[in-house]
Amino acid sequence: MALDLKSIELFVRVAALGAMGKAGAEFGLSPTATTQRIRALEKSLGTALLNRTTRAVSLSADGEVFLAHAKRIVSDVEDAVADVQSDTSAVRGELRIAGSASFGRRFIAPYIGEFLEAHPEASIQLHLSDAVFDIIEQGYDLAIRLGVPVSSTLQSRKLAPNPRIVVAAPSYIAWHGAPERPSDLHAHNCLTLGETRSWTMAASDGTVPETKVQGNFTTNYAEAVTEGVLSGIGIARKCQWEIAEHLEAGTLVPVLENYTILPEWNVFALRPPAQQAPARVRIFTDFLKSK
Repeated sequence: MALDLKSIELFVRVAALGAMGKAGAEFGLSPTATTQRIRALEKSLGTALLNRTTRAVSLSADGEVFLAHAKRIVSDVEDAVADVQSDTSAVRGELRIAGSASFGRRFIAPYIGEFLEAHPEASIQLHLSDAVFDIIEQGYDLAIRLGVPVSSTLQSRKLAPNPRIVVAAPSYIAWHGAPERPSDLHAHNCLTLGETRSWTMAASDGTVPETKVQGNFTTNYAEAVTEGVLSGIGIARKCQWEIAEHLEAGTLVPVLENYTILPEWNVFALRPPAQQAPARVRIFTDFLKSK
């Protein structure tokens, strides 16, 4: 099956604008020529991509499916062109990025404006969620995630260290005392995230005790753990970036400082497998790492 790239690009614009005439005009096509091109594409695929009325067009069920692939085809071609052009600093087209909710709100979203100002021909779609999903299946160019990469198919690049520490509010320490070794946590109220019920910490002598923890508050949302530990109800394990201002203000204090939490929980950029990252992905990743 031979598909015409210009017709695919035209279909993407028709879907975006919801109008044949407007999309065709961008390609220098008359309404009749636009309709003919779309019909030829549908004939090649053997299915209707658009539902047509006298006033507008909308995507059919098959059109919705094909659109996701069509966008990727157009994007891949733009990447190929950009990669062989002499100006390797140019970023064009849409960059689809996924990131965790709290981290992305604080350390990705604030820099989007600066990046787009420097690259006016680019656009960004940023999806922030603590849910982990298949970025290849969902059509994302890049994911910024915390922790240990578990996928063997994705290309990973470490952007920054992300140390974790055990903390408590001064009021909790004043009432219950501070643990001096991981085993002391059995006697403390530990606030937990998700299904985590054990914390592993390495001692300076190289021993790595794994400690079962328990408490009266667990949540699926990291910021709720922060609020809980700030209220003085228990001890929590937190990423340092989440609580830096509270450590500086003294509203939280570190405990078990002679132990290192394992595994290392770093910031990674993950992308679909390819021999070379597209220019827009490579340049944005470099930009974010610098921040």
